[in-house]
Amino acid sequence: MVQRQDSKPMQPARRQFLFATAGAGLSGVVVARLAGIVRPAHAGEASEDDIRILNTALSAEREAVAAYNLGAATGLLTAGVKRLAITFRDHHAEHADLLERTVRAIGGQVSEAVQSYDFPKDDLQTQADVLGFAASLERGAVSAYSGAIPVFNDRELAGAAASILADEAMHWAVLRQALGQEPVPSAFIS
Repeated sequence: MVQRQDSKPMQPARRQFLFATAGAGLSGVVVARLAGIVRPAHAGEASEDDIRILNTALSAEREAVAAYNLGAATGLLTAGVKRLAITFRDHHAEHADLLERTVRAIGGQVSEAVQSYDFPKDDLQTQADVLGFAASLERGAVSAYSGAIPVFNDRELAGAAASILADEAMHWAVLRQALGQEPVPSAFIS
């Protein structure tokens, strides 16, 4: 680690990025980078494929918001689990908002929001059913972001998407734990 003249250590750029994206939300600089407002010289230009990937992620985040709304409204969740579902819903809403702003900032057209989803409502009979449904959506999000990150043309977008992927993975692990499953079943996600 490099020392500044005032004797406080400076974080390397990658660690600064990781620390900036940890916690409640993304920092203004990271949001600006994700939105394409601030770009280092080495970053690639966002492509039509990047916009398509962002819109696909946006659609998945909107679906997650709707799914958590459904789960919270079932009346099947204990108070603590309902608070968790609402927290996760709010995370997904923040992701969706950021993705929408990013698509616009890089000159893309934001995908239309779906008006309703074909969720397996009849299969949600217990709290475990709701948690299992949410866990399957989070697992799908982890897989989708994992597959999308390497194909971004703009590496800053890929890095920011990795931050969202990490949040999705934490959601999935917490839901697995709540279901009595091993929260992190293997060293690699496949």
